[in-house]
Amino acid sequence: MKVKPRDIPALVKNIGPHVRAVLVFGRDEGLARERADLISKQIAPDLSDPFQVAKPSSDDLKNAPSLLLDEVAAISMLGGRRLVRMDGVGNEVTDSVKLVLASSQGDGLLVMTAGDLKPSSSVRKLFEAEKTALAIPCYEDSARDLMGLVQSVLADANLTVTQDAVAYLVDNLGSDRMVSRGELDKLVLYKGTEGGQVTLSDAEACVGDTAALGLNQIAEAVTAGNLSMLEKLLERARVSGESAIAIIRTLQNRMMRLHLARGHMDCGMSAGEALGKLRPPVFFGERDKFQREISMWSARKVEQALDILREAELDCKTTGNPADVICARALLRLTKAAR
Repeated sequence: MKVKPRDIPALVKNIGPHVRAVLVFGRDEGLARERADLISKQIAPDLSDPFQVAKPSSDDLKNAPSLLLDEVAAISMLGGRRLVRMDGVGNEVTDSVKLVLASSQGDGLLVMTAGDLKPSSSVRKLFEAEKTALAIPCYEDSARDLMGLVQSVLADANLTVTQDAVAYLVDNLGSDRMVSRGELDKLVLYKGTEGGQVTLSDAEACVGDTAALGLNQIAEAVTAGNLSMLEKLLERARVSGESAIAIIRTLQNRMMRLHLARGHMDCGMSAGEALGKLRPPVFFGERDKFQREISMWSARKVEQALDILREAELDCKTTGNPADVICARALLRLTKAAR
């Protein structure tokens, strides 16, 4: 069964007894692992417990495809449901998973993680089609996701955080959940266990720019019309294998913020008042730059830019042409429009 994004938080906290198998997949492998662990710990709080957790490998299934069903059907020595966990799977496990979903033997839970599976992937299609299975996608963290993560991690450590520190962290944490958590854990360690408040200087001291190759910098270069900077950043992104979709979506987010601010101005607000309406707030060190860009982009111009970006994203996903080339062409077109 396909899981809608709005249903994911509840599901990772409460997996029903009718669910026999869960596939957590996506480009954000850190988030996939985090969600799979949350689901798994509902069955086995200690994931290293050999009496309650089985961890067969793909090679094991090649030699014995029915092994997966045997593990799910096995009775836990300590009572309760048994957990069968596999990470980094692909289409090679499809036949074994079919045996599990076609059988009613045992009450064990199968939890699998995978990378970015195409809609045509046989294992993904199997999980999406079966009522007793869940297919949970993991997309790159948005600004809202990152804000929630920051608040959650710091609150768990008995820390409060200033608004400008939150804005800085959202701008400088990456799209990979595991990397973002690592950076926030470093910040918590820096502040200690006695509580207190995380300030902007604390955030700057601990968290560097882990947002893969500075996706925000690429977006800023486009909206500012900085062609030479854009070309340098795109080359760095190409060399490091940055996702074209992630680049496009980051620029879409910035364009939507420009559109909202422009709309406030068209209703009679000053540029400064329009900036004050944005949430999350614009980082104070970038307010002047963002204010200049509002004057460069009319509401109609931003709408046309968003149309171009939507078309580019669709082309990346459907045409089979190189996504990097499609992305670069769209970004260069918009940068020239800004100029």
